[in-house]
Amino acid sequence: MENMLHLTPSHASSIPDGFVLPAGHLRPATAAGVVSLPVVDMSSGRDEVRRAILDAGKEHGFFQVINHGVPEQVLRDMEAVCHEFFQLPAPDKAELYSEDKSKPNRLFSGSSYETLGERYWRDCLRLVYPLPGGDTRDWPHKPQRLREVVGNYAVLARGLATEILRLLCEGMGLRPDYFVGDISGGRVAVDINHYPPCPNPSRTLGLPPHCDRDLITILLPGAVPGLEVAYKGEWIKVQPVPNSFVVNFGLQLEVVTNGMLKSVEHRAATNSAAARMSVATFIVPADDCVIGPAEEFVGEGNPPCYRTLRFGDFKRMHNVVNLGSSLNQITNLKNNQEEV
Repeated sequence: MENMLHLTPSHASSIPDGFVLPAGHLRPATAAGVVSLPVVDMSSGRDEVRRAILDAGKEHGFFQVINHGVPEQVLRDMEAVCHEFFQLPAPDKAELYSEDKSKPNRLFSGSSYETLGERYWRDCLRLVYPLPGGDTRDWPHKPQRLREVVGNYAVLARGLATEILRLLCEGMGLRPDYFVGDISGGRVAVDINHYPPCPNPSRTLGLPPHCDRDLITILLPGAVPGLEVAYKGEWIKVQPVPNSFVVNFGLQLEVVTNGMLKSVEHRAATNSAAARMSVATFIVPADDCVIGPAEEFVGEGNPPCYRTLRFGDFKRMHNVVNLGSSLNQITNLKNNQEEV
């Protein structure tokens, strides 16, 4: 528990050496300032929504959705219970703390990827909502309403992701149930991210540049900006739209579409003024699910650009964040697969 950032004194004037990243690997976000990602109104006509998702996904790999069907009270309850958890006394959270990455439900600090020794300015409560049953008995029992609130939220966030995947199928000519089954039914992973105020935000990151390895991510971004997305060779700061979700495509969508859709690199910046909370919900394939380019995206003159792999093997291959000459090893997916 001594590694948990939110339990350390907030008056510290500097960050520990382990968090200091090389200056050459901390290129600041563009001077153009905060950018609003494309906003998709889910209450519009179905054809319009489908086109907007595809256009935004192809251009940015990220977009925001409004009028998404998740009640505002659900969002407020989720934000409140997440804050309540991190405000609990340390003894109430001690049994949850673990550095064992194989544990499905745990409290930890830093990145869930393997790194080359560097540390990141984030505390995280990871909760896995198993499918199909949704057994939450191993989740924290404090705050008292956490299991109910987070469980309800996970079901609704998964429902939104399922609808977006269905719209993608319609827009890309895939059968409507292409993303039904093991490819989306492994589990729902919920990362409750807490980024405490950082004494020197220019020297570290909350999360390293990375792409999500799963199918699709639904992010409740919180009111404090911090998400930064790679776009046209620059980092852009994302300004959250109130009551919206940020949606981004995981690497499995890039593989299935043979590169038509891209999983885009992103990172979490820190700030010195205020703590930031966000909730990332990942739609995770089953480990035994075999995923490769769909036949609709392969043909004469358009060969497969990605290998077909078990998802469990894919995760093991793409598990290292490297702040080297390329931003990280996960991003250059085609080259990584060719080397294996």
